[in-house]
Amino acid sequence: MAIRYRGTSFLLEPVDPSTVVIPESLSSEQREIARTAREFVTREVRPALEALEAHDWSIARRLIRRAGDLGLLGVEVPEAYGGLALDKVTATVIGQEMAGGAAFSITFSVDTGIGLLPIVYFGTREQKQRYLPSLVTGEKIVAYSLTEPGSGSDALGARTTARLSSDGRTYILNGTKQWTSNAGIADLFVLYAKIDGEHFTAFLVERSAPGVSIGPEENKMGLHGSSTAQVLLNDARVPVENVLHHPGKGHQVAFNTLNIGRFKLGAGCVGSCLRLLDIATRYAQERQQFGRPIASFALIRQKLAAMAARTYALQSMVYRIAGLMEDALGALDPTGDVGDEAARALAEYAVECSIAKVFGSEALSDVVDEAVQIHGGYGYMRGYEVERAYRDSRINRIFEGTNEINRLLIPDQLLRRARRGEIPVMETVRNALSGLQTASPPPDDPTGLGREQWLIDTWRNLFWMIAGLALQKRMATLEEEQEILAILGDLAIQIFALESAVARARRVHGSVAPEVAAVHLDLTRAYAASAVPRVEAWTRQAIDYLTSGDEQRRSTALLQKISALPGVDQISLGRRLADRVLAAGGWPLAEDRTASIV
Repeated sequence: MAIRYRGTSFLLEPVDPSTVVIPESLSSEQREIARTAREFVTREVRPALEALEAHDWSIARRLIRRAGDLGLLGVEVPEAYGGLALDKVTATVIGQEMAGGAAFSITFSVDTGIGLLPIVYFGTREQKQRYLPSLVTGEKIVAYSLTEPGSGSDALGARTTARLSSDGRTYILNGTKQWTSNAGIADLFVLYAKIDGEHFTAFLVERSAPGVSIGPEENKMGLHGSSTAQVLLNDARVPVENVLHHPGKGHQVAFNTLNIGRFKLGAGCVGSCLRLLDIATRYAQERQQFGRPIASFALIRQKLAAMAARTYALQSMVYRIAGLMEDALGALDPTGDVGDEAARALAEYAVECSIAKVFGSEALSDVVDEAVQIHGGYGYMRGYEVERAYRDSRINRIFEGTNEINRLLIPDQLLRRARRGEIPVMETVRNALSGLQTASPPPDDPTGLGREQWLIDTWRNLFWMIAGLALQKRMATLEEEQEILAILGDLAIQIFALESAVARARRVHGSVAPEVAAVHLDLTRAYAASAVPRVEAWTRQAIDYLTSGDEQRRSTALLQKISALPGVDQISLGRRLADRVLAAGGWPLAEDRTASIV
C-alpha cells in the first residue's frame, strides 16, 4: 500500500479528506471485532475489577488467556506465528474498546503493544517462532522494561550493563529496571542494557532466567488493578540469541516502540473519554437537585457538550493516525527479519504519535475532571467509577515520555527533517508570511466548514511564522528555548486536531443522514471555537518574546486577523450539542446512529 503522505506533512499542505481513515469508515468485520472486545470487557473484565484492584493477578492471567481465546491478542501478529495479521485500524478499535476495562486495559495494551510488537518488528524468525505463538494465545505474558531509577525520559542514560560471558554464549546483565508494567505477571521482558557499559541494546529476558527477580508491587496513586514493579538483574544470564535487533541498536527498538506506545495510549484515551461521557450523562439525567435532573441545568449541559467536542477531535486524529501507521507498516512482511525497515517506517510518524499521546492524555484529563465535577461530592468517593478513573488517568501525561518531552519532540523532529533537506524551511516561512499578509475572509463552503478550514490554514502559517522568527532570532540557542519549542509543539497539535475533525466532518457530509452530519458539524465547530483563544495566546507569547518595535507590530497585526473573524455563538452551539448528548444517553455518534461509509 502506498503511503498517502509523509509524516509531518500536515504542517506543509492541506490533507485530502478522502484519504483520511475515520470511525465511520470501519468495515463490518472491524465493527464485529469491536463488539467482541466490548462484550469481553463488559461481561468478563468489569466484574473482575475489584479483585484486580486487590492484586489477584491470577485473574489478570485468566483474562489475558481469555482474550487470547477470542483472538484479541494476535491482531497485529503474522499468521505464521498464530496471529490474525490484521491492520492497525482494527487494532485501534480494540484498544478503544478495551479502555472500558479500567486498569486491565494497561495490562492488555502493554502485553499486545509495547511488549509484543518489538518482537514482531525487530525479532529474528527464530525469536518470533519461539515467543509469539504463546503470547498470541495468552499462555505467556510480556512486559516492556526501559525505565531505571536514574533514567526516565533520558532512556540512553541507562546504567544497566551487559557483558559477554567468557564462553561467548550468554550476556550477564546487572541493574534495576523501575516501574515495569506487567512485571508481576510477565513471563518475558523486552529489556534494555548497555553492552560493556556503552552499547545500548535490547534483550529478550525470560523471567525464569538465572539472576532475574521481581520486586514488590509499587504503591501507586492509581491503576491499582495493573501490576507495576521493579525488575532486578543480579548477574542475570541471557543467551546471546536473545539480543533483539542488533547489538548497539537498542535505541531503534526503544524509541520506535515508544512511538507505538504513544499512539496506542491515544486510542485508549478515546475509549476512556467515550465511557466517561456516557457515565456523566447518565448520572446527570438521574441525579435530582432542586426538584429536577441536573442535566437540565445549563452549566452541566455545557460541560457535556465540551466533553463531546474534545472527544470528537481526539477520536478523529487517532483514527487518522491509525490509517497512516497502516500505510507505513502494511507493506512490511514481519514474518521475516525486517528490523531496519520497521525502524524507518515507525519513525515516519513519530510526530503524529507524540501528538496522539499529548492531546489524548490532556483531553482525557479534561473529560474525567468534568465527569467528577458533574458527580459533585459523589465523584470524590471511592466506589464511584469516576473517582477511580480520575486517579487512573493521571499517569497518562507521564508515561511513554512526559508530555513536556513529547511537546519538544515535535519541533525537534521537524528540525531534523529540515537538516536532511526534507523540509524547505525558509521557502515555507516565506510562503506562510505571504499567506498571512494576503489572507481574505473565509469562503463559503457547502459543508459549512469554511471558517474552520480557514483557521487551519491560518494556524499553519502562524506556526511557520513563529518557526521562522525562532530560527532567525535564536538559532544558536534554540535547543534551550524550550518555551518557544513547546509553543510550536502546541500549535502543531492544534492544527492536526482541528484538521482531523474537519476532514472527518467533510468526509461524512452527504454520506450520512443530514441530522447525523449536523452533529459532526457542530462537534467540529465547537472544538474549533474552544481552540482559537489558546492558539492566539500562544502565538502572542512567542511574538512578544521574539520581536520588538515595528516588527512586533507587524507580526501582531497578522495574528489579529483571527480576532477579526465574526464570532461563533458558543452558547447556542453548546446547547444543541448537549441536547444531542442527552438524547443519545452519552456519545452522540453511537454506532447504531451512524451509517457506515466507504
